Amino acid sequence: MDTDRLTLIKGHRLVWCGVVLVPAVFLGVFFLWPVVKVLSLGFTGRRLWELLHDAVFWRVLWFTVWQAAASTVLTLVLALPGAHLLARYQFRGRRLLRALTTVPFVMPTVVVAGAFVAIFDRFGLNDGLFRMRHTVWALLAAHVFFNLAIVLRVVGSYWEGLDSRVEEQARLLGAGPGQVFRWVTLPRLAPALASAASVVFLFCFTSFGVILLLGGPTRATLETEIWRHAVWRGDMASASALAVVQLVAVMALVVVSNRLQRRRGGREQTNLGPRPVASWPLLGANLGLLLGAIGLPMLVLVERSLATGHGYSLSNYGALTERVSLLPVSAATALVNSLLFAMVATALAVLVGGFASLVVVYGRRGLSHFFDFGLMLPLGVSAVTLGFGMLVALDAPPLDFRSWRWLVPVAHALIGTPFVLRTVVPTLRRIDPRVREAAMLLGASPWQVGRLVDFPLAGRALAVGAAFAFAVSVGEFGATSFLPRHPDRLTAPLALFRLLGTPGDVLRGQAMALAVVLMVVTGLSVLVIEGRSSRQGVVRGDF
Repeated sequence: MDTDRLTLIKGHRLVWCGVVLVPAVFLGVFFLWPVVKVLSLGFTGRRLWELLHDAVFWRVLWFTVWQAAASTVLTLVLALPGAHLLARYQFRGRRLLRALTTVPFVMPTVVVAGAFVAIFDRFGLNDGLFRMRHTVWALLAAHVFFNLAIVLRVVGSYWEGLDSRVEEQARLLGAGPGQVFRWVTLPRLAPALASAASVVFLFCFTSFGVILLLGGPTRATLETEIWRHAVWRGDMASASALAVVQLVAVMALVVVSNRLQRRRGGREQTNLGPRPVASWPLLGANLGLLLGAIGLPMLVLVERSLATGHGYSLSNYGALTERVSLLPVSAATALVNSLLFAMVATALAVLVGGFASLVVVYGRRGLSHFFDFGLMLPLGVSAVTLGFGMLVALDAPPLDFRSWRWLVPVAHALIGTPFVLRTVVPTLRRIDPRVREAAMLLGASPWQVGRLVDFPLAGRALAVGAAFAFAVSVGEFGATSFLPRHPDRLTAPLALFRLLGTPGDVLRGQAMALAVVLMVVTGLSVLVIEGRSSRQGVVRGDF
């Protein structure tokens, strides 16, 4: 390690200890201890053994795996034309289209569910021969909508780096478009397709809000069963046993996903870049498919939010300030709570993730690897398992935090910190050490170098990570569903969940309006991410 770089941070040992301890304590208290508690509860007693001999459990596990696999295949098939469009062609509005395709991925899952409820209401798909609500087709459609961005980013960025001249040579030798794709393009895309498929499968395997709202009582996955046993039935033993199974399965999927993602590193490179559009009908067809798959749910959601019994107006939005008997506070108050919690969570994620990034880049190898791996674990553990772990672990002195007002943003910060870490670390590593050396030769102290050189260069990456953390916090539903103890701390996703689950045109109208507001907030976060990353080259191609 560069001695000057190390001195830059370690100029004061007490400060360096603080830099190390803050993320270490945060990770240990709010993540590792809850996970250990869940594992201990799950493995003690006989409930786990009984669960493995329960036919209902195996049906739930099979449905969890089956719907995730089917959603993954459909997402790959439907996203490939869009990935080809963004990878191979240059056209006006390409950057904006990339940003729009990212919006569904950062949308809260309850908003995604709300968008499909709006579609079912608008086109009469709640009942009758073509009923979609509470069917597996509703789940698959919502999962495809939510995960399209992953395939577009992962496969699209990889595809863009493949030399197009190989395909052109195959065409000159007489191969048709289908043969070129099957025998030339598809094998070269295999590493990216496998990587994207593993990530999509992981997200669908751990899907919670979509399953809960669109699947109904008959569509149960491991996630929803943990929630039902813990929240509805108060059966902590069964919930812990299910969480153990979920945790083991998810960690195995994370290991597979990481290995597949590492296989993408050795791709061929080309400087040709996207080319001008050669076939406008092809462009139009691909654009129509992509915009239809992504834009239709969002447009219908907006239309339903404006619809009333007497035409269209903004009355549903005005009603957000009125408290209904279903909610302890108004939807507007819940939205304010979410924004407040998101700001606190973002500040925590930036603090913890920023300090951890310094340790990963400048710390000793063993310490660096521990922080790099440990702070990515919250992304590998489902939010439901995380929330349940906090529920059962942080309920006794000296860690009695269950009634603590800020436990919700702490949980959100745990999920947001990996995004900060993954955007800041590469930027810090790319900073030329000669710039620091020049500043120090001119008389700057180590901390002046850090303030005047490192921070300005890493600031944009930090802003990208903060935007991700903010968007995740605003829409977080899985962990939050276990944690609030006081009615006045209701968050917008929880309020939306209750409104969507209750019949009635007035409540449904409020639900649609609240969903649109959450969609706009997360969409603005995407624009920040895209704007910052395009200037600096961070968060391009994958997540």
